[in-house]
Amino acid sequence: MAFQAGGQRSVPRPVPDTLEAQAYLQDYAAYLEAVPFPSVVLDHRWDVVQANTAFETLFGNVSPHPTALPWDNFLRFVLFHPDASSVLADHESGWCLPMLACFSAAVERHGHDAGLQAIRREIAQDPIMEAAYRQGLPHWIRAVGEVAVELDGAVRSLHHPDARRGDTRCRIVVETPTTLLDMGYRRLTLVLREPRPVPAPRGIRRGTPRRAAGHLSVVPAPRA
Repeated sequence: MAFQAGGQRSVPRPVPDTLEAQAYLQDYAAYLEAVPFPSVVLDHRWDVVQANTAFETLFGNVSPHPTALPWDNFLRFVLFHPDASSVLADHESGWCLPMLACFSAAVERHGHDAGLQAIRREIAQDPIMEAAYRQGLPHWIRAVGEVAVELDGAVRSLHHPDARRGDTRCRIVVETPTTLLDMGYRRLTLVLREPRPVPAPRGIRRGTPRRAAGHLSVVPAPRA
């Protein structure tokens, strides 16, 4: 049983073992669906437990992927899906590096978790991402401070598929009721702002996939 408001997930998540917890999550899914902004409930591995229609709409145009769909595991989507930058503007500095920092903190707290270790292996198998994790991330955290691992309150840029919103920004709000927290879950909501033009970096077209750059800027490019 999936506790999502919308579509089907590809990998079943563990179901809470009490009827009361299951009933709470079913009611919470209805509450989540009433929220007009993209909102998602995640576990400590960033597996999606619930997502509302606004969340699915935001990522509705991403292409199929075997392991990194945004409504399966949001961390894998940010790090590995080639379409991530088509939705998540300023992908490297605004999303990829902060999520790597969050992942590093999660590994420190849940080091023996099999799901997190699987993601760590995926990072290790990607030379670009591994270099960013081992070399670029520590320098970036020193530059921006420990605020890098705190998502609540952060303002991020988006390319919304709805032309009425287009290039816009959102504030990430982490607001988790005690019952969800006791289940090991947390809720993230992307509070969309009124649309405004977001200038693309010079020489990079809007929506260009991250892979096209060849490397993350925090990782020195190979010498010719």
